[in-house]
Parts: sequence; C-alpha cells; structure tokens
Amino acid sequence: MSGQTQRLNVVPTVTMLGVMKARLVGATRGHALLKKKSDALTVQFRAILKKIVAAKESMGEAMRASSFSLAEAKYVAGDGVRHVVLQSVRSASLRVRSHQENVAGVKLPKFTHFVDPAAGSAGPSNASPSLTGLARGGQQVAACRAAHVKAIEVLVELASLQTSFLTLDEAIKTTNRRVNALENVVKPRLENTISYIKGELDELEREDFFRLKKIQGYKKREIERQMAAAKQFAEEQLAEEVALKRGISVGAATNMLVAVVEIISCDAGAPESHLFIEWRRFCFRR
Repeated sequence: MSGQTQRLNVVPTVTMLGVMKARLVGATRGHALLKKKSDALTVQFRAILKKIVAAKESMGEAMRASSFSLAEAKYVAGDGVRHVVLQSVRSASLRVRSHQENVAGVKLPKFTHFVDPAAGSAGPSNASPSLTGLARGGQQVAACRAAHVKAIEVLVELASLQTSFLTLDEAIKTTNRRVNALENVVKPRLENTISYIKGELDELEREDFFRLKKIQGYKKREIERQMAAAKQFAEEQLAEEVALKRGISVGAATNMLVAVVEIISCDAGAPESHLFIEWRRFCFRR
C-alpha cells in the first residue's frame, strides 16, 4: 500500500487538522509509553529466565537428594514406613498461597509456601509427626521429610517463575504488537492525513486568492464600463443640448463637439475636467 492511500478518509478542514494533530500527539505519547513498558517487561523477563535456569539446576539436586533419602528411610525403617507416616499425619502441613505482583501494569502470579502448624500437628492416633519412626529409622524418616520439604519449596518457586515467565511472554508479545502498530500503521496514517489536509487547505487558499483576483478584475472592468457608459450618456445629452441651442441636428452637433474636443485636447497637459468645461463654454457661447 502506497503512502498516499494510507490515510484516513476525512474532510480537509482546519478543525479536522487540529483533531488529527491532537491524535498524532496522543499516538506519539502512547508509543513512547508502550516502548518503555516493553523495555521494562523485557528486563523482568530476562531476570526471571536467569532465575528459572538456577531453579531448575537446584531442583535436580533437590529431587536427587529427596529420592536418595526416601531410599535410605525405606532401607532402615522397612517397607512399612509408609503406613507409619500415614497414621501419624492427619493432613499436609506445607501449604501454598498465591498472590499477584504488578510489573509495569502486568499482574504476575506468585506462589509462596508456608507451614500450617495446625494442619499436621497430630494424626488420628494423637502422635506428633516428630515422633514418627521412633521405634525404627526415625532419624532417616526425619531427614527424608526435610529433603522432600526442600524439594517442594524449589518446585513451588519454579512453578511461580514458570507462570510469571509465560505471562510476561504474552504481555511482551501484545505490547510489541501495539508498539509496531503505532509505529508502522497509526502514526504514518495520521501523518499522511495531516499532509493531505494541509495540501488541500493550501489549494483552497490558492483558489480563494485566484477567485478574489478574478472578482477584483471583474469589478474594475464593470466600473470602467459604467464610467464609459456615463461618459457616453453625458456626451449624448450635451449633443442634444447643443442641437437644441443652435437649431442643428444631433449628428451635426456630435460631429462639431468631436472636432472641438480634438482642438482643445491638443493641450496634452490639460486635465479631462478642464477639457469638459472648455467644451461646454465653446458650445454655449453666444
């Protein structure tokens, strides 16, 4: 699409020119703000990406340690350790809560873990979780629990980072699309529209100037025509007066007046009013 056709279909008036200029100012400010927002989101995106890489590395270590500790607990306490743990724990004491963090107008979900002391304080047998495996392999069971708690903490952190990563990715794509639309579509279209309106207004101004010149020329010619008609009428009236005064025909009076004007006008410096006075004086002298 060429630049001339990439404009808005508007009426070229001064009011519309002001509206288009205001819209261009708003589009320019919006483009600058969205560009800053995109830069801020990109910085946050890269920081989250680094944290995800570090969290995945620590997650591998945590999962390896938790699996190894579970194998140790089963080896020491036997295969019945699973039933012992289920009897001593009523519900999970490690909980996850979610909240939102605002980054440049984008709400990022965040997950945090916390320990609920009332959830797993006592099981159905009113036994404390810290006394689980007291008869056999209690130390390995406690180490296994601590390793799995560490693994859950890393998993919760990784889930929070991954969710924020995906949300930021979508927000950055949307913001970049808006920035590109303002930069490559909206602003050029408004600029072309403003140029079109200015060109049309200049053309209208030239047309008005030409029209005024034509009107002035027509008025000037009309005034000259009216003056010539008035002069001719005055000459005819004077010729009739001379004809009545001297008792000759109107044609003869006209010829006589023309001859008198030629004789009097030999004086090139005499003004027209003086010629007319001399003319009447000659025609009506006794």
